[in-house]
This record gives sequence, C-alpha cells and structure tokens, in this order.
Amino acid sequence: MNERNRVVIIGGGFGGLWAAKALANKPVEVALIDRKNHHVFQPLLYQVATAVLSPGEIASPIRRILHHAKNIEVILGEAVDFDKENNAVRLDDGTEVPFDYLIVAAGARHAYFGRDEWETWAPGLKTLEDAVEIRRRVLLAFELAERKAALSGVQDELTFAVVGAGPTGVELAGAIAGIARQALNKDFKAIDTSKARVVLFEGSDRVLGTFASDLSESAKQQLEELGVEVRLNSFVTEIEPGKLKVGEEWFECDVVLWATGVAASPLGSRLGVETDRAGRVKVEPDLSIAGHPNIFVIGDMVHLLQENGEPVPGVSPAAMQMGSATSENILAEIKGRPRKNFVYVDKGSMATIGRSRAIAQVFGMKFRGFVAWLMWLFLHVVFLIGFRNRLFVLMGWFWAYLTRERSARLITGDANELRDALMFMEGEEAVKLLEKLAAKETSAGPKEPA
Repeated sequence: MNERNRVVIIGGGFGGLWAAKALANKPVEVALIDRKNHHVFQPLLYQVATAVLSPGEIASPIRRILHHAKNIEVILGEAVDFDKENNAVRLDDGTEVPFDYLIVAAGARHAYFGRDEWETWAPGLKTLEDAVEIRRRVLLAFELAERKAALSGVQDELTFAVVGAGPTGVELAGAIAGIARQALNKDFKAIDTSKARVVLFEGSDRVLGTFASDLSESAKQQLEELGVEVRLNSFVTEIEPGKLKVGEEWFECDVVLWATGVAASPLGSRLGVETDRAGRVKVEPDLSIAGHPNIFVIGDMVHLLQENGEPVPGVSPAAMQMGSATSENILAEIKGRPRKNFVYVDKGSMATIGRSRAIAQVFGMKFRGFVAWLMWLFLHVVFLIGFRNRLFVLMGWFWAYLTRERSARLITGDANELRDALMFMEGEEAVKLLEKLAAKETSAGPKEPA
C-alpha cells in the first residue's frame, strides 16, 4: 500500500484544476473526480452561445491537461455524499473513494430564486450544454422568422430578452445585437435581422454593478450604441412561453436568456456545516471547514469574508488562487510547516460588450472601448488552456473581426424539434402554418428531407 497522503479533488473547473496543477508530481497521490471528462473555459461560454466559437475550442480533456502528472488519476464520476468520519467520498454508483485530504470545488449553477420552472423557458449559461442550447434557440429564432416570412409573407419583429446585467448578461446582449446587425443581415432574404430587438433587463439602477459607476455608465452607453435596449430597475416577476413580466407589464419575446442569480452546488450542503442563502459553504480562513481541517472548499462554493468585510467574489481568478493556496497548505502541512490563511489578490475586472467594446479596471486604473477590449482578448488567450485552443480561438476571433462572420452557426436537432420550436414560438399561427405546409408536402409527394 502506498504510504503517501491521498488527496481527492472534486471538480475539474478552475479551482479544482489549479489545485491539481499545484500538486502535480509532488509527494502525494491525487484523484480528481468530475462528472465530465473536460475542463471548460467558462469566460468564453457566451461566445459558443453566440456562434463565434465551437465547443471544442474552449474545452480540453482533463486527462490531457494533466497527462504529465504521474501522481494524478482522473476519475469520471459524480460525488453525491461524504463520510467525514471515515474520510471517504461517495459516488453516485455507491463507490467510495478514500482520502487523507479532500478539496471540494464543485462550482455553482444559475439560480431562479425559487422558480426553477423558469429554466425551461429561460436557460442560463454555466456549461457547454447550456451554451449549445442557447445557440440553438437564438439561431432557430431567426430561421423560423425567415421561414414564416418566406412562406406566408408575414414578417414579425424578433425580440431577444436577457435577464440580468452582470458580465454574462452584458456579454450575451451585446453579442446577440452584433449577430443581428452584422453577422446575419446579408444571409436572410425575407427578414431584416438588423431590426431584431435585444432587451436587457436589470433589477438594480445600473449595469455591471461591481464596476466603478463611470465604467458602468460607459458599458450602458456602449450597449445602447450596439442597439441594445437597457431597462434598469426592472425586476422580472414571471416568465411564460414567449413572454415575461416586469412589474405589471408583459413583454412578448422569442427567446429569453437568464443571466442573474447564482447558487452553489448542492454538494456543499452534504458537508454538514453552515452555508449562506446561496448555498455557499462558510469556511475557516484557510478554506477548511469547521471541525475537519483536512476538508477544504474552494471556488464558487465558498463564503469567505475579506478584511474589508466583503465576500471573496465568485470569479475564476479567485477560484484559481484558492486552488493553488489550498494545495500549498496541504504540502506545507505534510512537511510539518504551518498553514497560511487565504488572502484574495484582486488584480482587476473586465467585461466585454461587443466588437472592440469593453470596460476594465486593473490595479485602480480604468479602461474602456478598444483598449479595454484588447486587454480582455489578451488575458483570455493567456489563460485559455492548450496551445491548440489558443491558436483556434485566435484564428476564430481574427476571422470574425475581419469579416464579422460567425463560424459556428449550427443548429442541432431533428425535424420534430423544429416543429416543436415553431409551435412554441408562434402559437396558433404556427399550427395553421404547419397544416398548410403539410398539405403542400402531401400534394407534392415525398421528397428528401432538408
């Protein structure tokens, strides 16, 4: 039996992956457990959702990333519970994985504030699957509008609604406006895609509320220059098929996207320690949990106050710093050295709004427009994992910048899905149109599917 300490890491996101990297080829045995076999570069998910990049360009197999680490085993599985007294992680198939040290980095999902049924009509953006589904809905909206206009002569106004004006919401709204006004406007004949409405709903009094007020105002102006309608102090109180409600007013929309509210992985509640309202685990200053110094929680699952009284933000730089710091503490303890408390180093924040549009605040300095966009681009390429990924992303961005083209405009799904979507988006009119189409197809005889 190997006498080296065994470290189990749950989650292959930024926190878990950086923890594993810090333990690579060190005198410990490591097992990294994840439900997926790949790491996703989440800051670029919105570019998959808006057809700029393909899923494979922002994701890499975890095994490939860690292949050089002889002491790390990657296990495909889902952790569902813990035996803290016997130091074991229980997987969904009943298997138990023993540990000496445990790092829980299972991340977070979007939260609907108790209205989980809204997810059907308003998907959020946290996984590759979410991104592909959003891409399907956005592109399908244009295709169905074109189909209706071409076959019936009726052109309806397309409306895309984004709920939440944080970084994800701002990025989605700006990108969809760019698609409608630049990338698609020459490809559709029966509709004018540039007339599509993109409406961004935000419950507070400004967009990107974590940024300085002048940068927030700059972001709002840049969005409006792209054609995005920004509605502040607008709380969404109801979502139904094809519409949403703000206060007492209903807005009809073809696609609704959810970009507000975050809830930590429910796995945190299985640790048996105190959590906050969002399910984040309250940890000790060294990121361990109370009563069990060999169990750590990091990343989006953590509730930890900084010296200024503000919680450590749930952003990728914080997760990466936590992953590295936790692994360093484990290695230090094995060598008989004391642990260090975690201190988050805020290096700044950035948000992209559209082509050549962004804002950034870095070490107290503020940037906006093209300069901020270049900074955002450079930083994301640097942290994107894998040379192949960096190369393909750079090529995709360069091509999109020169031509305004979207290289990943694929709609996945079969004819039945198209029929269901048409009925969902157009209601009774869709049924009549489908009946008309069916009659035409019957009279014309069978033909090859498109």
